[in-house]
Amino acid sequence: MKKEIFLCAISNISSGSCLEDCGFCTQSIKHHANIKRYKHKDINEIVNEAKNAKANGAVGFCLVTSGRGLDDKKLSFVCEAATAVKKEVSDLNIIGCNGIANKEQLKTLKSAGVDLYNHNLESSKEYYPNLCSTHSWEERYETCLNVKEVGLKLVCGGIFGLGESSDDRVSFVQSIKALDPFTMPLNFFHPNPALPIKASHMNEEEALSIIRYVRSELPNTRLMVAGGREITFVTKQSQIFDAGANSIVIGNYLTTAGAEPNKDIAMIKNAGYKIAPYCDA
Repeated sequence: MKKEIFLCAISNISSGSCLEDCGFCTQSIKHHANIKRYKHKDINEIVNEAKNAKANGAVGFCLVTSGRGLDDKKLSFVCEAATAVKKEVSDLNIIGCNGIANKEQLKTLKSAGVDLYNHNLESSKEYYPNLCSTHSWEERYETCLNVKEVGLKLVCGGIFGLGESSDDRVSFVQSIKALDPFTMPLNFFHPNPALPIKASHMNEEEALSIIRYVRSELPNTRLMVAGGREITFVTKQSQIFDAGANSIVIGNYLTTAGAEPNKDIAMIKNAGYKIAPYCDA
């Protein structure tokens, strides 16, 4: 029997107000990227997005905020959004993605209905200083440890194609392996003229080989191909599942458009796979 594919959707609930200088991220105000910027998305809009995600087969719904981490106002807003979504779509797993967080903040999110927390390492410990100067890789890793300690499921991955070496990729994957996350997002760099990183698109075969390698190292982790999927696997999107991925993001990403969900669903079914009906199926 063909494996089931888990679908996840993203809601960018606070966009483009980050003071950090991550060279891969259009949400940093330092890069002046041409994106939509807003402090808070309307709660009703977030709930409607969650309902649409569920209707399209998503089992996870990620509430993403821009910025280094959580202050009291942002924490309160994320909790309000999570509570509202849970009230209307009770069987949808809520993922918080709100930057560096301490244990008390994570406990507060958990009490508001957040089930998982996504905080990516992005790249290897050795390469990360080339990507960001305003916070450290170690701070990211500590947040991931905090997530597990408070009893939230950890979602942790990163971005490939940032100019890193093959050794960096090995180091990065080994760090993820040590954290043993519930889900690992595999993002592939989406170039933007505003960003300081000028790496070009990764070719399909190299990207598929990365998925195979990650699957060999993390045989029991859910592997979610996320950002950059459409531009990286142009003609071979269904092959990501044969390579070892068993989850994708449907709909739009943070600041870039994704495919129409019905097209992704058709692609999955045409390849002989099933849509997973539950997060823990």
